[in-house]
Amino acid sequence: MRIAMFTDTYLPARDGVVSSILLTRAQLERMGHEVFIFAPDPGNGHKEEDVYYFRSLNYKKYPGYNAAIFPSNKCEILRELKVDIIHNHGLLFMAVRSMFASRTLHIPNLVTFHTMLTDAAKFYSPIDVPDWMLTRPFWFYLRELLERADAVVAPTNAIKNELLSYAPSMNRVEVIPTGVDTARFSPTVDGTAYRERYGLRDEKVLMHVGRIAMEKNLDLILDGFSLLSKEDPQVKLLLVGEGPAKKHYQQKVHDMGLESKVLFTGFVPDDELPSAYAACDAFTIASKFETQGLAALEAMATGKPVAGINFRAVAEMVRPGENGYLFEEDVRSCASAMREALLHSQELRESTRRSALDYSQEKSALKLVELYEATIERKKRSLNGK
Repeated sequence: MRIAMFTDTYLPARDGVVSSILLTRAQLERMGHEVFIFAPDPGNGHKEEDVYYFRSLNYKKYPGYNAAIFPSNKCEILRELKVDIIHNHGLLFMAVRSMFASRTLHIPNLVTFHTMLTDAAKFYSPIDVPDWMLTRPFWFYLRELLERADAVVAPTNAIKNELLSYAPSMNRVEVIPTGVDTARFSPTVDGTAYRERYGLRDEKVLMHVGRIAMEKNLDLILDGFSLLSKEDPQVKLLLVGEGPAKKHYQQKVHDMGLESKVLFTGFVPDDELPSAYAACDAFTIASKFETQGLAALEAMATGKPVAGINFRAVAEMVRPGENGYLFEEDVRSCASAMREALLHSQELRESTRRSALDYSQEKSALKLVELYEATIERKKRSLNGK
C-alpha cells in the first residue's frame, strides 16, 4: 500500500504529532508499505528523503510551526506516486490541502485527530479575545473537516466521544492509539548513567516529558511538587523537553525557590529517551490538552507508574492502583497522587508494564492497516455507484 501522510508539523520540530508520525511510519514500512510525508518547509535547510515540502511562513507565536499557505503542485505529485490513501495528521493548512487533493484525485482521506486546537488557541492567538470567540469558529471548521473525511481516527475513547458530540455525522470513527515501542521502552533499560548525569543518587525522581508549553498545565505540576517537596526533601523533578514557555517556567521555579529540586534537561535525543524514563521513579502529567499522552505510555512501558490528571485521555489510560494514580485540578490532590506513585513505584512495576503492552506498535499498526483497506474499498464502491 502507498500512503501519503499530511502534517502541519514535522522534523526538526518535535511534538506528539511528529512522534506519532515517525512511530507509525516506521511500523508501516516494516510491514512492507510505502509512506510519503507531505509537510511545510521549516525554512532552515532541513530536508529528508520521501518528504515533500511546501513553501510556508513561520508562525512566530509558536516556534516550530509553519503555515503552508502558498499554492502547490501536490495533486501532480500524488498522482505520480500512485498513492492509495491520504492519511492526514494535521488540522489546519495541510489538512485543507489534503482534503482538496483527495476530492480532486478521488483518493480516500483519513484524519487522525491528534490535537485539541480549541484548548490551545487561547495561548497563541494574535489578538486577545474571549475563549468562546475562538472555540466556536474552530469547531465549526473542524466539524466540516471531520464530516468530510472518509474516516476519522481518535486516539482514545474519550476523544471519540467528544468528537461525536461536535461532529455526529462523521462517516466512520475508530479508536486507534499511536503504538508505543514496547521493546525499546522496557524495565530492562538501565537509567543509572542518566541519574548520575544530574547528580541523582538516593533521591526519588519524578519526571515530565513533553513540550514546555502553557497548554501542558505545568503550573499545577510545579505547585503540587512544591507541596510534596516540603513533606519529602529527597524528591526531585525532571522536566524533559523544550518549548515556548520554558523561560516562563524557569522563572516560576526560581520564584518558588525550587531551583535545586527542579531540573530542566532540555531536549533529549530519541536514543537517550529510554534511559531517561528508566532514570525516574514515577512519571507525572497534568495536561488536559492530551488526546492520548504518548510520553505517559512510554513511561508505563518502562515500568514507571503515572501520576496523571483525571481528564480526557489521561483518565482513560491511568488505572489507579494498577499503573498509577489520578488527581484533580487541585494542588493537594496533585501532590497526593505524586506521593502515591513514588511510594508504590516498585510494587506497580510489573502491572504498569502489562498495561502498556496493550498499546504496542504492532497492534496499533495492524488496526490502522485494516482501516486503510476498509476505507479504500468503501471509496471504490462509492465511486462505482454501488
